[in-house]
Amino acid sequence: MPTTATTDRPDATALGRQERQVLSAVGCGLGDDEIADALAVPEDTVAELLARILVKLGLRDRAAAIVHAFDCGLVAPGRGPRARPASRTVAVRAAESAPRMGISLLGPLQVRRDGRLLRLGHLRQQAVLAVLALGAGRPLGQQELLDDVWGMEPPVANVVPVYIYRLRKALCDGAGPAVIERGPRGYQLVPGAVDVDVARLEELVTGIGKADRAGEPLETVRLCTRALDLFRGEPLAGLPGPLAELERLRLVERRIALVQRKLEWQLRLGQEAEAIAELFALSAAHPLNEPLAAMLMRTLHRGGRQADALLVFERARRRLADDLGVPPSGVLRRAHRMILRGDEAGPGLGPSAGTAAGP
Repeated sequence: MPTTATTDRPDATALGRQERQVLSAVGCGLGDDEIADALAVPEDTVAELLARILVKLGLRDRAAAIVHAFDCGLVAPGRGPRARPASRTVAVRAAESAPRMGISLLGPLQVRRDGRLLRLGHLRQQAVLAVLALGAGRPLGQQELLDDVWGMEPPVANVVPVYIYRLRKALCDGAGPAVIERGPRGYQLVPGAVDVDVARLEELVTGIGKADRAGEPLETVRLCTRALDLFRGEPLAGLPGPLAELERLRLVERRIALVQRKLEWQLRLGQEAEAIAELFALSAAHPLNEPLAAMLMRTLHRGGRQADALLVFERARRRLADDLGVPPSGVLRRAHRMILRGDEAGPGLGPSAGTAAGP
């Protein structure tokens, strides 16, 4: 696999003017014949110049030269050779006028540009993009990306720059400025160029907390609904790597906590039917989650559906025995005893249901 030997920001100052021109053209994906026409030199000369470039920069092959051209700033994806660095003003204007791109991590990874779904390559490459998106604009070095995506089994070759190069091409899709940039401290998504659903989720969670503390049940339910609508299935579904695994667990728990908070307010507002429907769906998706099953049991009991509540307990008991070989925990047993005794479930679910207090 093609590699580069660079760990710090690459520097093409060791190259002559014509060599820099060739490296820029190679970075744009031009063949030797096209470069020869553009520079008005024989094709053999282009091949000789490229061979000299590889030796001077310690690069293995043409693919590594393409990556190097991007990393040293000679080429910007979708914009061809860049003769001089763009000024800060130009860069800001380009970002403001760029097409809006959305990265969705709350389900299988998806990236849409102007509403169109982009192809992102194989799963490990997608995992690199997911780590950058989860970084919330923080620069990530190559070693951190390797640790987050490969863990204790790093690749033999230095594939990170190659994956970044491919992702840049895929995300630009022939239009707009670069979406991934590299600075002295590593790679990051260009600030303001991408809308990440996990970031929107956290903003909504902040708003939910404010509405909850202000005693605004309708606003709390509305914001919870908006947050839950961001989920399209299991977060980061199918993506490999330690960070994806940890974030999957964290985001699933975040979703459950949001449902719990929403349902507590719905029950206080007398919206039992809506709460029960959502609880059934979430409990079916997480059949081994005992606090969810207990919450569903209490909600059904509160609505006068004791037989259905007991059926939920029996199904949970069987699933725990078959899948884990364990009996129901205290939270399920307490809910079961409450229903058998005919106790009141109370106006809300509260801590007795064994649930978290909030997201």
